[in-house]
Amino acid sequence: MQHTTHVPVMASRVVQLLAAALHTCDEKKPPVLVDATLGLAGHAAQLLARVPGLVLVGLDRDPGALERSQARLAAYADRIHLVHRRYDHISAVLAELGIERVQGVLFDLGVSSMQLDDPTRGFAYSYDGGLDMRMDPTNGITAEEVVNTYSAAALTRVLREYGQERFASRVAGVIVRAREKAPLRSSTVLAELVRSAIPAATRRTGGHPAKRTFQALRIEVNAELEALQQALPAALDALSVGGRVVVLSYQSLEDRIVKREFARRCASSTPLDLPVEPAPAAFELLTRGSEQPSDTECATNPRASSARLRAIQRVREGE
Repeated sequence: MQHTTHVPVMASRVVQLLAAALHTCDEKKPPVLVDATLGLAGHAAQLLARVPGLVLVGLDRDPGALERSQARLAAYADRIHLVHRRYDHISAVLAELGIERVQGVLFDLGVSSMQLDDPTRGFAYSYDGGLDMRMDPTNGITAEEVVNTYSAAALTRVLREYGQERFASRVAGVIVRAREKAPLRSSTVLAELVRSAIPAATRRTGGHPAKRTFQALRIEVNAELEALQQALPAALDALSVGGRVVVLSYQSLEDRIVKREFARRCASSTPLDLPVEPAPAAFELLTRGSEQPSDTECATNPRASSARLRAIQRVREGE
């Protein structure tokens, strides 16, 4: 396995945005941060060090990530609750812990460095490994099952919707023909099949031609967009006044969901046809559009280059 140093993306900006909300909490009740995608706890560790008394609720669907984060955050053991759960279970986890409101929520979406760099997980087309792609390797359908059992039409839909692959039907056709000879079980074999399906002129630009297919399969296997559509409203509902949600997304499908939900929450809830003064919105945006990492950060941490950050704050009670 290839190991890389875990570098949290846009860490200084994330910490700046969340610490402001966490420091303004009532001193009698310690501030609560939900890290909905704990991973290797890069952001969480910095916030625990910076905010005295901060209580962390860390969720992750990957047991391996939780185990490593538990060790990393050992110095804060009395202030952390690490839970093996997907982030669309935020409401249930908070209820189980007896927490009614929180002051901050962080979503750092997508696949982690730890998962990408482990060939056995099958997330990367650059390493030969099995086609798993489950963020929680303890349950759910694998990418191997998807590529070997989905119909050509179903594969085409997945590749087009989740990978935005222009040649989705061609790629699906190549996969279906190949699996008739032998089941597909190797990430590099799949990557080469995808390459063969993409026209040569298109292969010359835009990075590895299998990138979009691997993204699509990963999103399908982990139900990532459905989870985000459930989790984001739950996170916003859980905020106390002054609380903030910060989201780091790494592809346009995720970012679009975040943009729309934030815009909806920042709009007045008063129907336009009523002859009354519009009720003020309960939320305000903290970012103008999406923010991106600096060129310097992208140069030192290439995986940050596709990151888009959006942040929102609850300014009053209400929807």
